[in-house]
Amino acid sequence: MFAQSNTGELRLTVADPAGSGVKATVDLVSRGNQYRQTFVTDERGNVDARRLPYGIYQLQIQAKGFAEVSEPVDIRSALPLDRTIRLQVATVSESVKVTDTNTLIDPYRPGSVNQIGSEAIQNRLTALPGRSLQDLVNSQPGWLYEGNAVLHPRGSEYQTQFVVNGIPLTDNRSPSFGPEAAEAEDVESLKIYTAGIPAEYGRKMGGVIEVNTLQNGTPGVHGQFTLFGGSYDTASASTQDQYTWGKNTLGVNGSGNMTGHYLNPVVPENYTNEGTTARFGGNYERDLTEKDRLTFIVVHELARYQIPNELVQQNGAYLPNADNDNGCPLVPPDQEPPDCVFIPGGQLQTGGNFETMGSAAYQHMFSPDAMGWVHFMARNNSNNFQSNPASWPLIATQHNYFNEVYFNSSVAVHHGRNEWKAGVESDNTFLHENFSYVIPYCAELDNPQCPINLGILDSGAVTFAFQATRPDLEQAAYVQDLIRLGNWTINAGLRWDHYQLLLNQNAVSPRVAASRYFPTLGLNIHGAYDRIFQTPSNENILLSSSPEAESLDTSVPALQLPVQPSHGNYYELGLTQALFNKLRVDANMFRRAVNNYADDSQILSTGISFPIAFSKAILYGAEGKLEIPHWGPFSGFASYSYIVGNAFYPVTGGLFLGDDAINPTTGHFPDSQDQRQTIRARGHYQIAPRLWLALGCDFNSGLPFQPDLTPQQYATTYGQVVVNHLNFTRDRISPYFTQNLTVGADLYKRENLAVRFQGDIANVSNALEVIDFGGLFSGNAIGPARQYNFRLVATF
Repeated sequence: MFAQSNTGELRLTVADPAGSGVKATVDLVSRGNQYRQTFVTDERGNVDARRLPYGIYQLQIQAKGFAEVSEPVDIRSALPLDRTIRLQVATVSESVKVTDTNTLIDPYRPGSVNQIGSEAIQNRLTALPGRSLQDLVNSQPGWLYEGNAVLHPRGSEYQTQFVVNGIPLTDNRSPSFGPEAAEAEDVESLKIYTAGIPAEYGRKMGGVIEVNTLQNGTPGVHGQFTLFGGSYDTASASTQDQYTWGKNTLGVNGSGNMTGHYLNPVVPENYTNEGTTARFGGNYERDLTEKDRLTFIVVHELARYQIPNELVQQNGAYLPNADNDNGCPLVPPDQEPPDCVFIPGGQLQTGGNFETMGSAAYQHMFSPDAMGWVHFMARNNSNNFQSNPASWPLIATQHNYFNEVYFNSSVAVHHGRNEWKAGVESDNTFLHENFSYVIPYCAELDNPQCPINLGILDSGAVTFAFQATRPDLEQAAYVQDLIRLGNWTINAGLRWDHYQLLLNQNAVSPRVAASRYFPTLGLNIHGAYDRIFQTPSNENILLSSSPEAESLDTSVPALQLPVQPSHGNYYELGLTQALFNKLRVDANMFRRAVNNYADDSQILSTGISFPIAFSKAILYGAEGKLEIPHWGPFSGFASYSYIVGNAFYPVTGGLFLGDDAINPTTGHFPDSQDQRQTIRARGHYQIAPRLWLALGCDFNSGLPFQPDLTPQQYATTYGQVVVNHLNFTRDRISPYFTQNLTVGADLYKRENLAVRFQGDIANVSNALEVIDFGGLFSGNAIGPARQYNFRLVATF
């Protein structure tokens, strides 16, 4: 169970009328949790269903010669639920009516949470390598991409936390920053929080994503092999295999991927954007006794990729020198205009992310009402960046890495109406940064990024180098209580955090979520308050806070402040409504008020970022989701998100160079994730028992941008087709609407072997997706054009 929040375990014994074990087929279904799993009991009639999200399940048991049994099961505790069911001998006229409609909503869920189960993961729209997990999360209300699959929950910048098999990963897991937290093929289920967040989670609090990659241990050898290919020369192969014998479960997994569209390019031409990824892992789980369980997991993953070029970086262009105030025309290299210098193009910048991680977990039951866990994790993570001599405007090199050691110990106690949980954790990250660059043509061009107090080389270039190491030490303790009072459910918690890197701070954060269920209406009304303490991102934080960084741009005295942790208050009010026993409606209103609001900036004109902070931010909005788990042959969902976000001056943390160092004391500006309207929808129709069709669409009303050039100058740099999608009157990207189509078929299906095929067309109308627009040599992000992909999956 790995002590993930709100998960339990069912230990079931199926017996005949005399009490002897029976080998039977057990189906366990929860429509609200998107959970559907089939188990087979062993010769003694035992089966263990682990890692079950809290909620109501329908249990259906079938055994030859016995009457079928169907009854509900309520999973409400981290402690295992022991259940024995005695079957009766079947009669000719006997039949059982099976229904799972009572599992559509969880009447005792204290707050809002989005679940993605194995069926939705299996039938998902195929994603490009490096972002399969992020695409699943991005389909949920309140989440959106800014660029390169960086997730932003309810307007928060880089404050997403993945909890993988009980281990929190708080670093940025998007393709340009690090490897995926897990690949979708490896994932069994997802649980997503944006409010009512349990007190056991902290530090990165924009959104929390619980990821379960471990399967239930069905005896024997089982596995899955997947082939995937399609547009942009994309190809992938992966396998997940598991062998269970006795009290042991051994699993291995591996994958390799390649594509010509790894990151979001900055121009539609998709220059220099190849990427390859690989992942290898294994896990071993053993029940030492009925009260003790031990689990080990090891993972190694890597990504190597190119950084997409702009037009100037790819093809070259004339740029003005120090005596030129009129710019340079677009002419061939052999027609050199006066007061201009030719930048030859041909840039090739590459990046690489590598991670090796090992974890261990031990679980012990002290009594039927108390159990405890101990977790340990260690990992090494590195991030590299290289540039060829033709790179412009910087020839940058980076080799950053960190070593992390994480420890967590927790205990859960069930007492009457209360489900107590308490724990402590320690996370020690040892940062190492190594960054250098050369700025070419400093003596020839009017380049504001050439520092005036650094020595200019004989070539006319400027150099800079930086190295540093420092530990990031963080500790926490928490206690929480899940209370069930009739139709009321309350989840209350208190968390203490300590952060020590650039600053030394402590914080106490109370949290509470409560709900009231109205059985006659099928309605659950809930509200939540979360006090949050968020630690800054540690990407390049040593460089941006160093005295050496002040010399990066001396045209204006640099503004350099230590990055403060964020403190804030989250509020949410919402409801969950069941309709016709077929549909579920979720609606939420929220408000977030955050001091020392976290954002990011870039080192000069590279894609290398570092954390900054503003005085405060206020974000508010509403979300709605209509979900149909199954209605005859149809299933699907549609969601809508509305958000307004504003960040307020003055700056309170980070490094600001050049004109950015002029710090206004008042005023505000749109949060960079202030996208007012977002719609996601996907419907699935079962045409025949082995054939299905799915249609989906996305609508994005457009993110804000801050223009620093004229439309004509932008057209020279990015092309007129990109500029046509920018609204300079509103300083927003124009809305875009995309559609997708999927056809799936079961090619072969027997008891122990199944082969299925899936074909996808993404962006059917071939719309130009300008996801983000950040200005010259910075944050542009263009979505993929129309794609044709296929996926072939064999399970055994």
